[in-house]
Amino acid sequence: MRGFARFVDTLNEMSGRGLAWLALAIVVVQFGVVVGRYVFGVGSIWIQESIIYMHAFLFMLAAAYTLKHDGHVRVDILYREARPRTKAWVNLLGSLFLMIPVCALIVWVSWGYVAQSWAVLEGSKETSGIQGVYLLKTAIIVFAVQIGLQGLSMAVHSLLAIRGDKDELAALQHGGQ
Repeated sequence: MRGFARFVDTLNEMSGRGLAWLALAIVVVQFGVVVGRYVFGVGSIWIQESIIYMHAFLFMLAAAYTLKHDGHVRVDILYREARPRTKAWVNLLGSLFLMIPVCALIVWVSWGYVAQSWAVLEGSKETSGIQGVYLLKTAIIVFAVQIGLQGLSMAVHSLLAIRGDKDELAALQHGGQ
């Protein structure tokens, strides 16, 4: 169990750290678009669409990294001051009965949408746009799978904490998983 959780945590840690560079790329490319348009009077639909792709990939595919680091917004009126075992129970039940089912629902509902896009290799409606809309839509499924796996990892960490694992209890005490 712990090995699976470590594998998922490592996978999401690496993907999150790698995807973080897209934030810098978005700023640089957007700056280039503005300079190109207002200084040189030239523009590129492909480059403008690349900003949308990078933004979507950054937020969709780094969401599991954010979840791993407990960075998502949460209404924690009771959770913040709760004991570590109580936090572990909340995380376990929330993962098993809310997060994982919602992720499964997202995959189930979006599967046909994404498959249809792949079937025609859907591209931009603009002639000179990025001809990879199917890749953008695939991020929906990847997002749900990554979040679902991180939810399973949270459940494992929580179960270990409930069973008395000192490292897991300490992590919950200090705001981590």
